[in-house]
Amino acid sequence: MVTRVRSQLSLIGQSTLVLLVATACFSPAIVQARVQPNPAPASVPTPSEDDGYLLDGGDRIRVDFFSVPEFTGDYQVLPNGTVNFPQVGAVSLQGRTLKQAATVISRRFDAILTRPMVTVSLTTARPVTVAIAGEVNRPGSYPVPAAAGGSPRLTQVLQLAEGVTQAADIDRVQIRRPRPFNQGADEIITVSLGQLLQTGDVRQDLRLRDGDSILIPTSSQVDLNGMRRLAAANFATSTTRPIKIAVVGEVNRPGPYTLTQAGGNGSGDTNTPTLQANSVTRAIQTAGGITQTADVRKIQVRRMTQSGDIQTINVDFWKLLASGDLRQDVPLQEGDTIEIPTATTLNDQEATRIASASFSTNKININVVGEVGRPGTLAIDPNTPLNQGLLAAGGFNDRARKGSVTLIRLNPNGTVTKRDISVDFAQGLNEKGNPALRNNDTLVVRKSALAGVSSTIQSILSPFSGLLGVFRLFGL
Repeated sequence: MVTRVRSQLSLIGQSTLVLLVATACFSPAIVQARVQPNPAPASVPTPSEDDGYLLDGGDRIRVDFFSVPEFTGDYQVLPNGTVNFPQVGAVSLQGRTLKQAATVISRRFDAILTRPMVTVSLTTARPVTVAIAGEVNRPGSYPVPAAAGGSPRLTQVLQLAEGVTQAADIDRVQIRRPRPFNQGADEIITVSLGQLLQTGDVRQDLRLRDGDSILIPTSSQVDLNGMRRLAAANFATSTTRPIKIAVVGEVNRPGPYTLTQAGGNGSGDTNTPTLQANSVTRAIQTAGGITQTADVRKIQVRRMTQSGDIQTINVDFWKLLASGDLRQDVPLQEGDTIEIPTATTLNDQEATRIASASFSTNKININVVGEVGRPGTLAIDPNTPLNQGLLAAGGFNDRARKGSVTLIRLNPNGTVTKRDISVDFAQGLNEKGNPALRNNDTLVVRKSALAGVSSTIQSILSPFSGLLGVFRLFGL
């Protein structure tokens, strides 16, 4: 009986083979396909044809035996990568494509079937596990459950790793993919997520396979356009997540801060305008705003990459003020340090414009002592001229020496300067005759010469004034 089955299967196999050869020889469609292949565009990452889905433990497959229904059915790939078949036992399919698996199964069944024709299809894929390294917030290994829509895409897995950092080079993302069984070293596939963002080329969002390794390299060049585009991507780090940063240099309250999603900050300052995005502007506002000696043209953001190197980003806030260049308001990430240098030269017009910017402090405090209407500490606008500061204190009183005042200034380096400045209330802002006041400046208004003589006489006569009071008490 077994001999008769083999004979019948042999005749069927030979007839099928002759039919397939005749079809291949005389079919115009097949001949045309061989003469004029249509390869994928070079710009699209396309794995090699032989590099199909690789079977492993957890997969469920369907194996069809042509004209032998007793062996056809669904099979489970065991954790060790083998499948148990009736009569032939365990067959190792680990690391093989579906086509290779069909070949291996066919060879094993050669012992009991004559020229067995086998096809293998995947019915249920195992969970996909991929590794992510480089410029992502949480590098590591991630299992992704198998979905009905197919294997996960690259951007989906990047979201699991909490997004790429601002230092990422998304134009050179590398996927290392194992090749099928005994076919050499892993394949390296390079994709450009920048093309996905710029042109919507969804083919760059490659579907991943189990065992893939993703490397997000560090960008070697700073691209302000690319930073803002990346910050808006759904696979990037959220710009509203709480981050720890540091602000140093010419700000009113330098130090470390935590920028929170609600627009608050670690200092508890409630006067800072609420901004949702974690950017340089918001960091400076959180630190109390820039001082009047800040060089807004040479702001630097120092960023540590995942490799441990420091990336320096130069920011020009004068372009932001003069032309509204929003690219200068760089998105920040965890661990960034913003440094505001001291200006060497600053003209009066620029100083006035910078003082009115949203990233400048709202008020500064000055002290006015001596012969004015309202001596004490005053809160005034930044860059207020000296003569306006005097008027804010009520101006000179009748005993003041109205020709000049003394300006005492505490410098950032700890030194103190003292200047006598002639006062002209009609004069405009200028550094020599009517300088802009800075935070914690002190103005001293002295008494006039006549007021000084009057005070001296009064101090001399004050004992006699007391004695006359005693005489009046006793009626003398």
